[in-house]
Amino acid sequence: MLLQNLLFVALFLGAIGLTGWLSTQYNYQADWTENGRNTLSEASVALLAEMPQPVTITVFVRETPMVRKHITELVARYQRYKADIELKFINPDAEPQRVREMNITTEGEIVVESAGQQARTKQISEEGISNALQKVLRGGERRIAFLQGHGERDFLGAANYDLSAWAQQLQAKGAQLYGLNLASVAEVPDNTSLLVIAGPRADLLAGELVAIQGYLDRGGNLLWLVDPGELFGLSGVGKEMGVQFLPGTIIDPNVSQVGMQLFGTDDPRMVLVASYGAHPVVAGFDFNTLFPVARGIEISDVGEWQPTTLLKTLSNVWAERGEIAGSIGFDAADIAGPLNIGVALSRDRGDSQQRVVVIGDGDFLSNGYLGVGGNLQLAMNIANWLMDDEALLSIPAKSASDITLEMDEFELAILGGAFLVVLPLLLLGSGFFIWWRRRRR
Repeated sequence: MLLQNLLFVALFLGAIGLTGWLSTQYNYQADWTENGRNTLSEASVALLAEMPQPVTITVFVRETPMVRKHITELVARYQRYKADIELKFINPDAEPQRVREMNITTEGEIVVESAGQQARTKQISEEGISNALQKVLRGGERRIAFLQGHGERDFLGAANYDLSAWAQQLQAKGAQLYGLNLASVAEVPDNTSLLVIAGPRADLLAGELVAIQGYLDRGGNLLWLVDPGELFGLSGVGKEMGVQFLPGTIIDPNVSQVGMQLFGTDDPRMVLVASYGAHPVVAGFDFNTLFPVARGIEISDVGEWQPTTLLKTLSNVWAERGEIAGSIGFDAADIAGPLNIGVALSRDRGDSQQRVVVIGDGDFLSNGYLGVGGNLQLAMNIANWLMDDEALLSIPAKSASDITLEMDEFELAILGGAFLVVLPLLLLGSGFFIWWRRRRR
């Protein structure tokens, strides 16, 4: 019997020791929260996989235990996938000279460094840190030029028509934006990563058209937003790529039927897109997108360009060639759907790929419609692909749907009675019962 007990104790201690050793060799973690909000998104994990060099994350924050604990836990999520991430804390009060040298303006500011590149964020969140990592990974600047001088949508303007909301998203991803007036500049600068032509409303000069064509001939990337109506001299640019624009304005009866419930409008010129082509820009894209006042696009193979449909309307849509007023219906003069309203083109340029996206609408990127449906996500996917950053997608915000408990007055009364009356009576009754039993012994 003694030998059996000794053997059991020895095996038990051996099992504990083996378990302790295994815990130092292997790690297993599980996130059971809804939406996995304590785990990195797939986009962040893919981003880390693209970063071979060590990363240093420096946070300028006072010695506040709760804040530092939160940041440490956040960075630990990244360290699980990339062990060579180093986290440093600097107390701004203790090292004011360092704060001045690095031009730190806000407590909690985060500086991310890797491979000689540096980026900053003031967001203590996965989105903030991943955006900073994206900027570091990009290395060289991504410079986006917005064509100006012909009434285009203003990337700095606050009007519903303008593009400042999208511009802010691009800047948050590390892009450098600037306006380009080709009437005063001979050509598109060579360090331009992307040229945006956003709905000009006046004719381009001959010299400007030559500069744009020269930029494309040198392998430049282009985003061209084309609204219904005139092309203002740019038809030749489309012809060179095999892109033609259909006349008329697209009418979508699907939006006019359910638009008020889904989008707050029943304007038949609002085009709903729920079908996407086979292309990296829309791979796995499962959002509905809305395109106000759009036009159709036809594509054909021209030279080295490889065209792909991105956005296609539903089948009962048509391009209205007549006046849009009163009762509107399809007739023989109109163009039947489904219609393409977004295309992507690419061609090989030696060791790189030239990329172009043409959308038959500019309003979907505007301040007034960027937040509708999946418009923002689509806009960022387009920009990332055009700048050869299609792996760097927007980091989705993770939130819990069960953090608020809503109760009516009757339920609150029951809960209050349970804790204030029933529970104390149960405790008092159990105490009295125990006392009574002991008295009887």
